[in-house]
Amino acid sequence: MRLISLKCGLKGVAGLVLLAIWTLTIRAAGAEDWTHFVRIGGYGLRLNNVDEIVRNAAETGVFGIETDNDIPGRYQSLLDPTEKLKAIKAVAERAHAAGNYAFVYIAGLECITDHADRKPHTFFKDHPDWVQRKVTGEPAVCGGGTAFWIAPGDEDVWIRPFAQAWRRMYMQRVRQIAATGIDGIYVDIPYWMTHFNGWEKSWASFDDYTVAAFKKKTGLDARSDTRIGDYGDRAFRRWIDFRIQAITDFMREIDENVKRVNPRCKTIAELYPGIEEGAARVGADVYELYPVVDVIAHEYEFGSGDHTAASRNPLDWFGYMTGMYSFRSFAQGKPSWILNYSWDGERNVAPAEAMKNLAMAELMSGSNFWDARGHVMSESNDFETRKLIFRWIADHETLFYSARVPVKSIGVYFSPKTRDYFPSEFIRSYRGILILLLTSHLEFQVVTPRNCRAFTGDLLVLPNAKCVSNAEVDSLKSYLRRGGTVLATGETGKYTELGESRARSLLDILRNPNTGPLDQGRVVILQDDPGAEYYAQLEKDFNTAALERDYRNAAFEAVRRKLVNEVIGPSHRGAGVEVRASPFAATQIARVGGKLCVFIANFRGLKSQERARQTPERDVEITFPPGPKPRIYLLPFLGEAREIKGVRSNGGIKCVVPEINTGAVVWME
Repeated sequence: MRLISLKCGLKGVAGLVLLAIWTLTIRAAGAEDWTHFVRIGGYGLRLNNVDEIVRNAAETGVFGIETDNDIPGRYQSLLDPTEKLKAIKAVAERAHAAGNYAFVYIAGLECITDHADRKPHTFFKDHPDWVQRKVTGEPAVCGGGTAFWIAPGDEDVWIRPFAQAWRRMYMQRVRQIAATGIDGIYVDIPYWMTHFNGWEKSWASFDDYTVAAFKKKTGLDARSDTRIGDYGDRAFRRWIDFRIQAITDFMREIDENVKRVNPRCKTIAELYPGIEEGAARVGADVYELYPVVDVIAHEYEFGSGDHTAASRNPLDWFGYMTGMYSFRSFAQGKPSWILNYSWDGERNVAPAEAMKNLAMAELMSGSNFWDARGHVMSESNDFETRKLIFRWIADHETLFYSARVPVKSIGVYFSPKTRDYFPSEFIRSYRGILILLLTSHLEFQVVTPRNCRAFTGDLLVLPNAKCVSNAEVDSLKSYLRRGGTVLATGETGKYTELGESRARSLLDILRNPNTGPLDQGRVVILQDDPGAEYYAQLEKDFNTAALERDYRNAAFEAVRRKLVNEVIGPSHRGAGVEVRASPFAATQIARVGGKLCVFIANFRGLKSQERARQTPERDVEITFPPGPKPRIYLLPFLGEAREIKGVRSNGGIKCVVPEINTGAVVWME
C-alpha cells in the first residue's frame, strides 16, 4: 500500500510524437514475454484519468504500467468492485492500443476501511474472527498513523489466510480482475502481520483457525507447544515451516484463479523481505514463492540509513548486489523487478545522481528498474532523468535481460532452511563469501537446492550451511562424481532440513562407500567461517577505504588476499575471464547471447547522504580467452557502445578500460 496518485499534465502534439516513438520500442520488446523488459512507472488509477496515464507512460518511457486501483484491499470495493473493474478494463484497453502493458495493484492480506470512525460497518466490526492475532489474543487492527498509507480515521486489518469465507470472496475478485483483460495482477504484502511496531517478534497469527490448521498438520498446539522465537525448539521450527507454506499456498491459489480466467495474465508478488531473516518471519519467502508466480517485485531495502540509494555506503551497495544476484538465481529464468527508492529528500545528494546509481546497480544484476518518488510507488524524483535512463535501457535491453550463462563459475550455496533456522549466522557467512568473490572479480554463481544438479563449476562453497537434507546430500554426491570440489565451512551439514542434529559429519556422509566412488571429486572441510570473518572485517574499514586513494594497506584487503590465496585458490582451477580492478567494483562474468560479458558496477568514493558520484575506476584490465578474430566492445552506463583495442597477452586477449565512472559492460565477440 505505497502508491499515491500522479496527476499527469503532459499533452499536445509533442506528447503524441513521443507516444509513437515509444510505441515502436515497446512493440519490438513485446515480441517476447513483456515482463522481462519492463521499465516501470506507477500511477493512481481512476476511470477519468486513463488517457493521461497512458500518455504520460509513453512520454517518460514507461513500458509496463503499474496502476493502483486496489479492489480487495479496500472494504467498500471488496464488497462491490463494479466501478473499479470498469477503470481496470479501460486502462488495459488503452494500454494495449498504445502497444503497452498494464498491471493492477491489489493488497494481499490487508484491508482498509476508509473513515471507519464514522461508519457502522467496517471490516473488523463485521468480521472480527477473520483477522490475525497475537498469541495474547490482540487482533491485527491498526489505525491512522500506523503506516503512512493509513489515513486518520481509517481502520487497517490483517486477515488470516485460513478465513475461508473471505478467501472465497478474494479469489472471486481476482478472477473478475483477470477477466478485464489486464496484463498482470500485482499482489502486495501477502504477509503474516509481524512488521508493524509491537508485532515484529509476535510470529503471528495465533487465531483459532490458524492454530487449528497447524494442529491438523503437525499435531502441535501453536499456543502451548511452541517456544516462540526459540530456533532451538522443534515445534517453533515447524511453526516457521507452516507459516511459509501457508503464504506460498495462498499465492499459488491466486495464480491458479488468474490463469483459469485469463491464461495470459501474470501473477506478480511484491515482497520486501529479501534473503534475510525477515522472509521467514513474515512468511513470504522469496525462494519458495518464485516457482508459484510469474514475477516477483522486490521492495528490497537493504542498507543503512533509510535504505535509499542516496543513503547507501559502498558496503551497503555490495550487500544490495548479493541480494539481487540471489534473486536472479532463485528466479530460474523468470524476471526480477526491483521496487527500490533512490532519493527521499537527502539535502547533499542530487536526485538524478541517486537515480542513476540505483538503475546502474539493478541493471548490472540483470534486474528491472522501477522508478518512483520518495518511498511511494508512483511518480519520479526527476522525470527528465527517468526519460534518459529508460531510453538507454530500451536501447540495450537484450544485453541486460537475456539469460546470463555461467562460464567457469565458483558456486556459492544458498541454504533456505539454514536461513530459516539460523538466519544471522548463515547470512553473514553467505554474504561474506559472495562479496569476497565480487571484490576479487572471480566469476560466481548462486547455487540452490533447486539448481545444484545443473551446476558445472569446479568449486562449490557451502558457507556455514548448517541444514542439509538427504536430497541435498545426493545432489552433492552427484556433483562430486562429476569431479567437482565441495568446500564446506563452519558447521555445514550439522543438522537435517528439519533443524535436527545429525549423528555423522557431512564428510562421513559424503564419503559413504555404499553410495559409489567419489574419487573424481574432493571434499574440503573448514571448521572456520571465512565468509563471516571477511564480512566482519568489511564492516570495520571497507567504507573508509573506498574514500581513500590507496586502499592496498587496508585490513580488509589483507584478509581478502589471504582468503583468495589460501581458501579459494587451491580448489579453483582458473577463470575463463580475468579482471583486474579495485575491490570497490563489483563484477559479474557471464555469457550472454554467445558473447563473453563482464558487467561492472563501480561504488568507489560513495558516501551515505553526502556523495553520490563515484571516484572513477581507472585502467581496468580484462583478459578474455583467445579467439580467432576477437573484437572487444565497451558500453559505459548511459553511454554509447564502442570498440576498444585488445592485444594478445599470456595466451589471452587483454584490453584496458581507461575509466569507468558509474558502471559499464565489456564484451568480446
